[in-house]
Amino acid sequence: MSTTDAATREVTAKPDQQAAGKADLRQRLAQLRDSFDRSFADPHREQVTGFDDLLAVRVGGHRYALRLTQAAGLFPDRPVTRLPGPLPALRGVASFRGSIVPVYDLGAVFGHPVPETARWLVLAAGEPPVALAFEELDGHLRVPSDAIVEESTGHGPRGCLRGIVPLDGGARPIVDVPAVRAAIRRLTGTTAGDGER
Repeated sequence: MSTTDAATREVTAKPDQQAAGKADLRQRLAQLRDSFDRSFADPHREQVTGFDDLLAVRVGGHRYALRLTQAAGLFPDRPVTRLPGPLPALRGVASFRGSIVPVYDLGAVFGHPVPETARWLVLAAGEPPVALAFEELDGHLRVPSDAIVEESTGHGPRGCLRGIVPLDGGARPIVDVPAVRAAIRRLTGTTAGDGER
């Protein structure tokens, strides 16, 4: 094979490659054009205005979600000093940032059996300080605000659930921490104090 033959093949191969490249480019441009045109033909989609951050938790074997805006902190394996008394929901007290805080078992507040241990404590936002114990943390959820089904009145265990967040693995009822505080007051026979928020 002579050098001239090789050069001729290379020259004839280049136009074929260029033609194939142009065809690919034309096809890609046609796809982009169609996609652009369809964006005007499709119904208008509302833009997501915000997101809600939630903790996915398990309490008494049931799946729930807690709003992060209603939590002041999340603590694993925090020591809880047990207190004697007739109230099974009161697990004891724990120290948070230099303050002694009562710890209530969230499952017991809901009427579930009290587990032997509860690994996680969430410090509820607001006053007076209170911590809620639960067994399992499934993770953090960030969902579009408009995906949450809001409810103005409580439902579920002792009226402590307000809203539902639909997820791929199934819906989770949302625990309303102020409603949990009210349920604790009812369990303990106390009333809301002046400093309570």
